[in-house]
Amino acid sequence: MSIYHLTTPVSDEDIAKLHIGDVIYLTGDITTGRDDVHHRVVIQGRECPVDLKGKAVFHAGPIMKKLEDGSYTCVAVGPTTSMRMEKAEAEFLEATGVKIIIGKGGMGPKTTAGCKASKAVHTIFPGGCAVVAAECIEKVKGVEWLDLGMPEAMWQFQGKEFGPLIVSIDSYGENLIDNNKIAFNEKKEAIVEELYKKVQFMH
Repeated sequence: MSIYHLTTPVSDEDIAKLHIGDVIYLTGDITTGRDDVHHRVVIQGRECPVDLKGKAVFHAGPIMKKLEDGSYTCVAVGPTTSMRMEKAEAEFLEATGVKIIIGKGGMGPKTTAGCKASKAVHTIFPGGCAVVAAECIEKVKGVEWLDLGMPEAMWQFQGKEFGPLIVSIDSYGENLIDNNKIAFNEKKEAIVEELYKKVQFMH
């Protein structure tokens, strides 16, 4: 495992250094985008209103507070389960040029293939740390598609050392969660087999 401190926009060379299990602390542009954003870009074919090339998209529905001057501050921003975006993520990566996906939990084979094709990574931010995440947001730079509602809008954040982000899918087609499932199941089978030898069931 290696630890990287990256600043957006990140390059293909930056992404090539990353492998599953590595940890990233990210500084720069982080834009939220959940189900409705992916639907508009991928299904409806609408142009993304935010330049995401080389930047990060965060599967999150933040709690925002509007200030008297009309600006916003982020109260909490916890990750949304990334698997909800599995059907559209590969196409979203291709359409937008996003390099770093941030979310909760793993993603499936379509996103794994998409990360390899687009030279991008999926990362996991620890669940239950929404307030901690908000503390890594230096500034709310703007918001797009607010008509979708607060959780689904595209909030543009300036992050500083945002993390830890664990690389769960890298640009080489490796998937940490899938690999772990295989390893855990292999261990489980051996343990269960050993238990069967020691346990006698009553009939």
